[in-house]
Amino acid sequence: MDFYLFQQINQFADKWVWLDNLGIFMAEYSGYFLMLILLSFLFLGNKKKHRIMVVEAFFAAILARMVITSIIRFIYPRPRPFIAHQVNLILEHSAEGSFPSGHTAFFFAISAIVYFFNKKAGISFFIISFLMGIARVFVGIHYLGDILAGIFVGVFSAWLINKYLKKVINKFSQKTTNEIKE
Repeated sequence: MDFYLFQQINQFADKWVWLDNLGIFMAEYSGYFLMLILLSFLFLGNKKKHRIMVVEAFFAAILARMVITSIIRFIYPRPRPFIAHQVNLILEHSAEGSFPSGHTAFFFAISAIVYFFNKKAGISFFIISFLMGIARVFVGIHYLGDILAGIFVGVFSAWLINKYLKKVINKFSQKTTNEIKE
């Protein structure tokens, strides 16, 4: 089923130059724009709130990509579609495991944190991250199941970090308030 869904998306690769270029851009470069937008929050509006958001996004992305994704890939080393099948590969990539998509986990972790702080911006981040994930199927380097698992890992990581850091920040704020009263 996963390969069938992969084929339904990947079949359009290598047919139209404009679509290939769009797919490559979304799969490989759109993440840089998300990172620039995330960092631009540091210079806008509520500096303290945005600083916390960027720190949470950083930790959530690291947890998703470097920890959870790596553990899952160690336990379940799934080959990439271009290793296991004949596909329309239009973007070069290393042959390391593909499940879950570390790229998708990373950017969905960031998107979820942004959503927790700013719903409107978060929805935009989610849309771009989703298109990025679909583009990675289009260019031939991930199955759709890899993307869906990456979404889950990213959102779960963001939820964990947000929940944990709220407790830490609240504890720190209470301690600081108590010290000021004394």
